[in-house]
Amino acid sequence: MDMWWKVGLVLVMFWGLTSSEDREEHRESPPRTAMLRAPVETLDFGFVPSVVYETHAYYEPGPMGILFHMVHAFLYVVQPNPFPKDLIVKMVQQNMGGIKGDDYKKPENVVLLLQTIYYELGFIVLSVLGVFFVLLMPIVGLCFCVCRCCENCGGEMHQRQKKNGDCLRGFYMATLIATSVFLAVGVTVAYVANQNITSQIKSTRRLVSTNIRDLKAFANYTPAQIDYLTAQYTTAKNKVLSDLDNIGTLLGGQIHNKLESEVVPALDHALRMTAAMRETKESLESVSTSLETLQEGTGRLQVSLQSERVSLSNTLNDWACSNEDVTHTCNSIRGTLNQLALSANFNGLPDVEAPLANLDAVLKTDLSNIVQKGYSSFNDTPQLVREQTKGIVSEVKGLLDKSGAEIIGFTKMFPVEPALQNFSKFLTDSQKNIEAYYPQIDQLDFYRWIGCVLICCLVVLVLAFNFLGLLCGSCGYDKNSTPTTRGCLSNTGGNLLMASVGFSFIFSWVLMGVVVTTFIVGGNIEKLVCEPLANRQIFKIIDTPYMVHPTKKNFLPGMLFQDPNIDLTIGSMYRDCYENNGLYSALQLETKFNFNKFLNATVFNPEIGDIFNNVNVDLQGMLLLEQEGKDNLIDFANTGIGDIDYQAYLTEVNKGVTVVDLLSYANELDAQADNLPRGALENALKGHASSIRQIHKDQVVPMEQAMSNLNQSIRQLEKTSRELPVKVTNVLNAIEAAEYLISNNASHVVKQESDKFIKKIIGYFSQYTEWVKHSLAMEVAQCKPISNIVDSAEIVACSFIVDSVNTFWFGLGGCCVLLIPSIIMSVKLAKFYRRMDTEDVFDDSMDVVVSGCHNEPLYGINNPMMSSYPSYDTMRWYPRASAPPRQPDW
Repeated sequence: MDMWWKVGLVLVMFWGLTSSEDREEHRESPPRTAMLRAPVETLDFGFVPSVVYETHAYYEPGPMGILFHMVHAFLYVVQPNPFPKDLIVKMVQQNMGGIKGDDYKKPENVVLLLQTIYYELGFIVLSVLGVFFVLLMPIVGLCFCVCRCCENCGGEMHQRQKKNGDCLRGFYMATLIATSVFLAVGVTVAYVANQNITSQIKSTRRLVSTNIRDLKAFANYTPAQIDYLTAQYTTAKNKVLSDLDNIGTLLGGQIHNKLESEVVPALDHALRMTAAMRETKESLESVSTSLETLQEGTGRLQVSLQSERVSLSNTLNDWACSNEDVTHTCNSIRGTLNQLALSANFNGLPDVEAPLANLDAVLKTDLSNIVQKGYSSFNDTPQLVREQTKGIVSEVKGLLDKSGAEIIGFTKMFPVEPALQNFSKFLTDSQKNIEAYYPQIDQLDFYRWIGCVLICCLVVLVLAFNFLGLLCGSCGYDKNSTPTTRGCLSNTGGNLLMASVGFSFIFSWVLMGVVVTTFIVGGNIEKLVCEPLANRQIFKIIDTPYMVHPTKKNFLPGMLFQDPNIDLTIGSMYRDCYENNGLYSALQLETKFNFNKFLNATVFNPEIGDIFNNVNVDLQGMLLLEQEGKDNLIDFANTGIGDIDYQAYLTEVNKGVTVVDLLSYANELDAQADNLPRGALENALKGHASSIRQIHKDQVVPMEQAMSNLNQSIRQLEKTSRELPVKVTNVLNAIEAAEYLISNNASHVVKQESDKFIKKIIGYFSQYTEWVKHSLAMEVAQCKPISNIVDSAEIVACSFIVDSVNTFWFGLGGCCVLLIPSIIMSVKLAKFYRRMDTEDVFDDSMDVVVSGCHNEPLYGINNPMMSSYPSYDTMRWYPRASAPPRQPDW
């Protein structure tokens, strides 16, 4: 573990933690927070070069997991108490200086001792029982041996006959078989656990190799990742340079858009006045032309009507009208002759030559061109901004280049690559040193494996005698044989069972000693180390303030940075590394090496803001409408169209060309002619009607069209004359207001838009710094290998070794406990298989059993029946090799 701590220290060294903060004191000017919230285009910084680590710190024990869970369940029964975090902390803190003299008698230490005993009560009880087992088994075995030598405790080679003897034998045999089977299971569990240790130790090499390769990958990729972070400053810088190159369009365009709402409408109104001038001229020309047409038409029409009236009068004075039948019609027509006359008189209307001449003089000035110059001047705002900010843009570009050089220079201040090269070399040397110990580890593991196998063989030896004894005894047993006449195979089975008893007494205490030792060590490691390491509670102990050193609040920052007041714990570091976050956030390096502060101070250079604050785009030279254009508008308003007698025009226009509608008159004349008798008068009147229609067609209709044009034009002129002064005044006022805005308020607009432009520029760098912050925390120097080292250590120490050791003593301990019923059942069952020296004799006729001498009283009562039997010396012992001779009279 010391090696891994060294690895962690080397990982941190390359950051140059202890001196970076002093170097950056002058860079702590924060950027304006308002600028950081400007909506800007999202930049794409790409992806930080990532590394895929090989180590998968996860262990699935497979079928062995069932045994591990059983052991864990047993340990929970033995020790159900939760992890004693507070107890351990108190013990360490109160006895940090060691126990001296009578310190153990202090009340607080006594309380801690009692709490420790209470916590370890389960282990203590079982350990005491194990120690009793170790001490008593040799003594019991010795006493048992002496007792049997004295022909007690089943040592007498005589078996008393019982009616339930077969049942007892079967019970003893079944029990011994079951016990032996469980013994076999227990020793198999112990052997499998022993073999699992050897197998997993070989897997440890893979974990060591992958962890070291991950650390090398960490060291190799970190410089490239740091270089990528610094290189992406160019992305933000290039975007800023692009915006600066387009400052005319971006800043000038925004200024243009801001002023556009006031300037463009004023110019649009002025431009529309040029159209009004043309329309007014067209209306005046239409009035002049229509008036001239009407005046000429009036003269011709008057002559035509006068001639037609005279001719019609002459026709009516003809003798034909003297006829009484037509007199009334002729008189009626004669009464309408005065209607053939003009109604409107256009000769008395004033002409519009004077206003038209004035308007022609106004139109000599090209107002449209003057307004277009105003448009062009206003639309040249971006170009004006570009020209007036050339010096500012060059200064900002210089500052950006300086900041980029400072960032690159700052990263080169620390010997990152040499340190990481040394670290890689250290890893390579460490791997070689570790691999150099592999043969020794294999040799030690082989010795351990041999020792555990020998221990298992002791149980297997007992099992072998048990199963051989059961096999020989069962196969050689003859229920028709008497205890003294049992066969050699049966006797051998009994002897083998007694041998298993002897070996059980010899080895059981040794086995229990191994079990107690491994139980105490392995069980407490599991409860006090492995379980809290699995649920990370052990980190809470190490991270307890002042736990490791009475004057250092936090252990890890005190060791790494010599600053124990930093709120950095092993638990938090492990969590960050477990989530594969960056080492920068895992070790809270911002407390000693605040790269973000340096970056903010470098990127958000206040000089940039000062430069843009001094932006002064002068728009006072912008002229929207020249004085000639303004004079032209005034002259337009004074052309005299307002002096025209529009009422006189409208009065005459509203009259008809003639007093009566000539078509109606002609139709009426035709109708009256139809009422006359056919003849010359009728034809004459119809001829006059046709002439009147021709006059209407040739002269009245053109005049009516001219009157319609005159009416439309004069009304248009009347409307224009009423609105023209107001319109011209409004246009001039709007132009003056826009020019005043440009001259007096443009600086405010420029300042406002400059601030927005600065915010946009700062927004790009804000994206860069946020991306760097996120990348440092999550993607650069991802410290998953560190958590993998802890997890791998947990897997090797706890899952590979401690769980297997605990499973070993669990199986072996079960065997030790089962040796007791094995001994009892073997002793009991051996009595049924071994050949006895003496036996009980049955009297078939009397159903009486005589033991020992036959002429002795039976069970203390005189036996009169025995007097008739011959007397034999039944006290004579027969050798084991043969049964006593059978008497012929039995």
